[in-house]
Amino acid sequence: MINQSVLDTIGNTPLIELQKVTATVSATVLAKVEAYNPGQSAKDRIAKYMVEKAERLGKLKPGATLVEATSGNTGFGLAMVARAKGYKCVLTVSSKSSQEKINLLRAMGARVVVCPKEAKPEDPRSYYSQAIRLSKEIEGAYYINQNFNLDNSEAHYATTGPEIWKQTKGQITHLAVCVGTGGTISGTARYLKEQNPNIKIIGVDAVGSVLKKYWETNIFDENEIQSYRVEGLGKTIIPANVNFDLIDHFEKVNDKDSAFTARAMARDEALFLGYSSGSAVQAVLQMEHHFKPTDVVVAICSDHGSRYLGKIYNDEWMHQQGFMDDESVHHQTEKRPMANVEMPLAK
Repeated sequence: MINQSVLDTIGNTPLIELQKVTATVSATVLAKVEAYNPGQSAKDRIAKYMVEKAERLGKLKPGATLVEATSGNTGFGLAMVARAKGYKCVLTVSSKSSQEKINLLRAMGARVVVCPKEAKPEDPRSYYSQAIRLSKEIEGAYYINQNFNLDNSEAHYATTGPEIWKQTKGQITHLAVCVGTGGTISGTARYLKEQNPNIKIIGVDAVGSVLKKYWETNIFDENEIQSYRVEGLGKTIIPANVNFDLIDHFEKVNDKDSAFTARAMARDEALFLGYSSGSAVQAVLQMEHHFKPTDVVVAICSDHGSRYLGKIYNDEWMHQQGFMDDESVHHQTEKRPMANVEMPLAK
């Protein structure tokens, strides 16, 4: 089959059974490897879906400019879609984003505005505020607004959910997803729970994010907010795309554990995946005692390891973060840390 565009190759990513990293987990653990998308992340799905939905609604005119605040992957997907469809693309990113991600965005022809990572969302310097400002200033601009545009979760309802249901032949019992904008978990979970309401949905949150506490208490607690390094999960705002009612459990993971688990995936499973992919699998490891041998757990692994060559796959960076001591750097003997937190798998 000949595809008419690179956009035709988005989706239908594989499920790959994990053999070694999850050896202590009695359940079958499957990685939904979104790095097989042409832009190497799950965000390709929403970029294509949201732009084509806007086209159908007449919101995009020829020569329009797509504007978005992004941690990098949505931006790359949008830049790819913009190139394929003849639009311009302006992206605001936090300075937390890896240099590899920023370089990729520019390589795809996007204009990139780097904003200070310490700026709060309401701060005019933040990447959220800058995107809103630019969308108002640029003639013919269309603000994608992935956090609050519900087409984000619709994309996963239409694609990711059906794929997982078909690939597991309906045998999936648990879904573990990193929660950022909330589109992936909400859209996928909605589809899967329509097929089988007993499927348990595990939201993966970062230490330093407000999402888990908000799910537990319905209170936005600024005291939860602290700096964290992992990209692609966690929030300092409450995105409209997060449907908290669909989530059965939230599991917090930290930067160090997520980094080591991602590295272990490369070393032991030959899967070169991103930082948040380590977070998703780390959450499953932390919850290993919740699973039975008959369970089928799907962890969505969101992007590719090439985005993080200067970070988690760089021993010097790992050492600078305090993740590795000199001996482990020299001998390459890092081991995956294990949490011992016991939490009920229900809200």
